[in-house]
Order: sequence, then C-alpha cells, then structure tokens
Amino acid sequence: MAPACPDDPLRIRFCGLDFANPVVLLSGCVGFGEEYTRVAGFSNRDVGAICLKGTTATARLGNAPHRIWETTGGMLNAIGLQNPGVEAVVRDILPTLDFSETRFIANVSGSTVEEYAEVTRRFDDSPIDAIEINISCPNVKEGGVAFGNDPEMSARVVAACRQQTSKPLITKLSPNQTDIQANARRCIEAGSDAFAVINTLQGMAVDLRTRRAILGNIQGGLSGPAIKPIALLKVYQVAQIARPHGIPIIGQGGIASAEDALEFLIAGASAVGVGTALFYDPLIVPRITAGIRAYLDAQGMRHVGELVGSIQALSGTPGAPHCP
Repeated sequence: MAPACPDDPLRIRFCGLDFANPVVLLSGCVGFGEEYTRVAGFSNRDVGAICLKGTTATARLGNAPHRIWETTGGMLNAIGLQNPGVEAVVRDILPTLDFSETRFIANVSGSTVEEYAEVTRRFDDSPIDAIEINISCPNVKEGGVAFGNDPEMSARVVAACRQQTSKPLITKLSPNQTDIQANARRCIEAGSDAFAVINTLQGMAVDLRTRRAILGNIQGGLSGPAIKPIALLKVYQVAQIARPHGIPIIGQGGIASAEDALEFLIAGASAVGVGTALFYDPLIVPRITAGIRAYLDAQGMRHVGELVGSIQALSGTPGAPHCP
C-alpha cells in the first residue's frame, strides 16, 4: 500500500527513502556530488537525490580523447568510467558529502559479475543511501556483450548485488536491447527495488576532414533531448511490468524543462532524472520543480504522486493515481 502523501506536494517516498522532490541528478553529470556546488545559486538541497559518478573496484583512467562530442539535440560521451576506485570513494569522498542536504546514490559498474558484487559490498558498508547498478557495461567473460542487453545476464548481476546489500537497489536499464520489459521482469525477480529508465543510446560521429571517428572509443552514449521520445516509451513500457509489483522508476533521457519532467511522470515514472541539461543550464532544477508545482495547482492536484502513471488509455481511463 502506498504511504500517505506528505504535506509538501513534491516530497516523495522512493524505495522507503524521503526525497525532497522527484528530481534526481544523474550519474556522470555531477561528479561525486560536489561538481555544481561551486556554481553561484546552485544547492544540493534543491534536488531529491544525486547519483554519484560510476565507480568500479579499482581506479580507471577512462578512454582516449575525444570523449565528449555535441550533436544535434544531444551529446555523445565515451568517458570510459574514469574513477578513483571504490575504496578511494568510500574513504576519501563520501566523508566530504553533507548527507543532510539530499540523498546520495552510488553508481556501481563492473566488467564481471564478481566486480559488481564487490563494489556493492563495499558501498553497503558506507553512509550511501541507495545503490544504482549500471548494467550497460561489457561483460569481459562473455565476449564483451553488455550485461544490460541480455535479461539473464542482467538478472545475474542484480542477484549478485542483492546478496551483498540491504540498501535499495536501482537497476539502470539499457535501451539498446530487444525487449526491455523482459529484462525488467527478470531484474524484479532477481531482487531489484527500482529502475532507472533509460541509459544512453549508442551512437558515433565522423570527422569529414580526416574520415575518422571523432570519439577515441569510436562509439559513445547519446543523451539529451534527441532521445526523449525513446526514453518516454521505454518508461511507459517498463511501468507496465513494474507498477503491479510496486517498483518505482526514475524516468530519464532528454529532460530539459518542467514540461519534459511532467511527461515522464504521467508516463509512469515516480521520479525524474536530469543530466545533460545541467551542462548548459546548471540552475535548471528549481525551474523544473516550480513548473511541476504550477501544473499541480492548475490541475487541482494535491500531490505529484497523482500524476504518476496517469496517462490516458485509449478507452479514456487514466491509471490509478498514487503517492510513490
């Protein structure tokens, strides 16, 4: 049963955690939680949660340049999971974060099931609030096939991480697969508490002068407004599987306005993720939350949870409103 809606129309419960509002800053876009605190007017208190940079068992230098390339309506990135390793994150970085400001979510990445499990175990013994599993990484033991593109591989990673922690597990689903609903179903069976939908799509860019790939890794992840229609559909599809089980979704992919965020909520997301938009508008979050409040007032709604999954079916019957 959904908890009673709080007095603040934007405050939500997500996997048992209190979020000040449904806006989440996405992994890879905010460093380890301190990146935007140097910008005048920015505050971590303005967001519901922050997903930290992807973390692996040991330090990684990442890919060769170029690693970022702007495209029409979006951005390609091929950072390559550059990070100092989980021990350094837990020992040196987490103590510098103010956990009274917002919720902090670790992002776990790996090249093997065992690595995912080990990084999760280390974060379990830390003050982190929840753990997001990035299953879009290639499985080095299976010929480099991304874990997230195969339901059984995805489920193996989730199950291994589930054994290592009692913290909420959020599985970040890839759009680069045949059947995202089948994947979501297997991840729920394996113990996922929530989903982040979607990760980036794969793309590339070519330099006409040299006739070479621009990204040093050849391919990279496409994010930004260009992927929003795809992300919306994937959120809607996963919600059909997740909602009967009470599994919430962070909807993400091209959100750059309050209107975008509202569409994701209506499609079935309980929270919304903002990432690429921060690069050109670091103060976008307060405008998004203000826009959501204005919409609720205009619609005569008391809480943002009433929007979640309220998309009209062909019959004209909306989904049942609830407080996430």
